[in-house]
Amino acid sequence: MKQSGYKLLAAASLLFALAGCANPSGVAPSATMLVPHTLAGQPDNAVFPQQRWWQSLGDPQLDALITRAIANNHSLKAVQTRMNAAQAMVAAADSARYPQVNAEAESTRQHLSANSIYPPPLGGSIVTMSTARITAQWQIDWFGKQRAALDAAIGQERAAQADAQAAQVILAATVAQQYFGLARLQQQQHILQQLLQSAEHHAQLVDQRVAAGLDSKFAQRQSAAQVMQTRRDLAGLAEQIALSRHAMAVLIGAEPGETDRLDAQLPTGLRTNVPDRLPAELLGHRADVVAARWRVESALQGVQEARSDFYPNLNLTAFAGFESLTLSQWLKADSRSLGIGPAISLPIFDAGRLRAELKGRASQADAAIETYNQTVLNSLREVADGLASWNALQSQLQEQEKVITESAGSYDMENARYRAGLGNIISVLDAQNALLQQRRTLVDLQARESDVYAGLMLALGGGYAAPASSDSRLTSEGKQ
Repeated sequence: MKQSGYKLLAAASLLFALAGCANPSGVAPSATMLVPHTLAGQPDNAVFPQQRWWQSLGDPQLDALITRAIANNHSLKAVQTRMNAAQAMVAAADSARYPQVNAEAESTRQHLSANSIYPPPLGGSIVTMSTARITAQWQIDWFGKQRAALDAAIGQERAAQADAQAAQVILAATVAQQYFGLARLQQQQHILQQLLQSAEHHAQLVDQRVAAGLDSKFAQRQSAAQVMQTRRDLAGLAEQIALSRHAMAVLIGAEPGETDRLDAQLPTGLRTNVPDRLPAELLGHRADVVAARWRVESALQGVQEARSDFYPNLNLTAFAGFESLTLSQWLKADSRSLGIGPAISLPIFDAGRLRAELKGRASQADAAIETYNQTVLNSLREVADGLASWNALQSQLQEQEKVITESAGSYDMENARYRAGLGNIISVLDAQNALLQQRRTLVDLQARESDVYAGLMLALGGGYAAPASSDSRLTSEGKQ
């Protein structure tokens, strides 16, 4: 027994000595992960925002739509199924670290060769070969191959979990933006209907003036064309509203007809409390950044797994069962078969296959790192863009409110002049049209503000809660 142990040790030593024949030296990932100077660092454990940012808008209808979308959207469900698949891969990788036990039984009627290993009278006869066996095998993880495979699978699982979170955040923002877009169209439709009434009234007055010889046919044609143009624009808006409602139905997992009566509203008094300097927690809040980071970890563990293929592999195998050449003797004590023993293997010459596989894994890790770097830069740009648009919109909205005030003053003045007999109704209609056009512009700016707000919440990973001590805030009345 001691002699066999020496032989096994000698064999293992010989295998180690031959390890230089196939080695992984000089093969490793070369990409470097980006650390943005605007952030202090990235937390190891991501804490995604739990607040439902849309609830602060105070619109129960929007709350219900987003809740329904999260529950029923089929694209989101597809992402969640990929998370389940990743969890199954983790379980499969983990099972490889433990002994595997199998049972088999076989009974075969066959003719034995007279010129093979069986002497006469077995050789040349017909026998029943019967086997019943339990086999156990355990691959000892000396160099961390199985642990690396498990860690790689865990990285993919956590990336899939982050993907599911990111998909939910994107879905909520998309529903909100679709809702705000529908609200804009509906408010524009309401204003355009008022403009149509004004245009029709104006056309009637011009018709009367032409009949009385006080105006020209040219003015009559112009006023009639304005009516037709406004009706055309209303028909176009009706189409856009229908398409927007259909798109909303798909987002919430419903058929198009279920949103035919949806009447959306733009929010008022929007506020955001994002600080001037982006916090270190931003990258931990962005689920897509976290997913990219876990894919980097998974790829690096894949490199380690491929590297361990260059080192010795030790397997322990044991079996116990019964073997017999006749059915009558199959399960008797004398037919028992037992065995146990180790096996060591090491690649010596493989024509470069292992190095090629290691280079492939290293390249995958480089690609994952570069994808992570690009995701980080995109996330920072999206937040910066959102803040820039938000601040610019506050100025535009303030100026547009001033324009509305002036236009409303002009309309009131013309209306007062008409009532005092110092003006005509056409001047009043012109002033009213100018005011309605400015209100259309205001609706566009308010819808744009709502859209940017939802986009900013998306860029922040689903919202941002400033620390209680933070006094750096951006509001609709704040920093411009």
